[in-house]
Amino acid sequence: MRLIDGAEAIREDLPVSSTVRVDIPSGAGSDEGTPVQRLSSIVAVRDALLAEISMSTGLAITIGGDCGVELAPIGRAIETGDTAVLWLDAHPDLNTPASSPSGAFHGMVVRTLLGEGPDVATPSIPLDPRHLVLAGTRAFDEAEAEYAQSAGIGVIAPEDLDAAAVTESLVATGASRVYIHVDLDVLDPAFIDGVGFPEPFGVTLPQLLEVIAAAKAALPLAGAGVTEFAPAAPEAAVDDLGSILRIIGALAS
Repeated sequence: MRLIDGAEAIREDLPVSSTVRVDIPSGAGSDEGTPVQRLSSIVAVRDALLAEISMSTGLAITIGGDCGVELAPIGRAIETGDTAVLWLDAHPDLNTPASSPSGAFHGMVVRTLLGEGPDVATPSIPLDPRHLVLAGTRAFDEAEAEYAQSAGIGVIAPEDLDAAAVTESLVATGASRVYIHVDLDVLDPAFIDGVGFPEPFGVTLPQLLEVIAAAKAALPLAGAGVTEFAPAAPEAAVDDLGSILRIIGALAS
């Protein structure tokens, strides 16, 4: 419920004329005989989002929900083969169904986009690991760290994250456009309250806004997502909405 409350709170502060609400399954969903919790619901949400995005003629910014909502917009963006993904997130989300300690899909999203997730969720054209930049990421499981190193995935630690670093990393991918993913837990807990999995020593809000601007200056924007807003109660959302709207504004401007 916290993620639903967060998404609804953001929606209420966005222009009605440019916002589309995508309904999600009301049930918990089935694991479909896999180690992935709620896999049937994850696929249903992906398909519903993809239907809406396919009808859009402009830039789409997807508001979650958890990181699983990115399956549709990123999957569509990478079909061209020339899209980099800037993954601004405290966590790399590089687990597989076999390596995940929890079975929660939001920790497998990037690995699935790279083609190594549940068969029903992997994109038809996987993301090239050379086109992936993890930024502000600081909480790796052991298996995730080993995979990131072996796959040659670019990682920018919070203390090294600035306009120059993100520009250099994106240019090095050789891509011609960029999708920007923002999991709000990329922010240091001093700058955000309403997240479910806070991690210390994160990114400041001014730092994040600077990086978004630099990424957009380096490459044309293919799309963006803002995820994982989970206020403790609906009335607590107001404490973070100012910062979140600044992030959305930076992506949309």
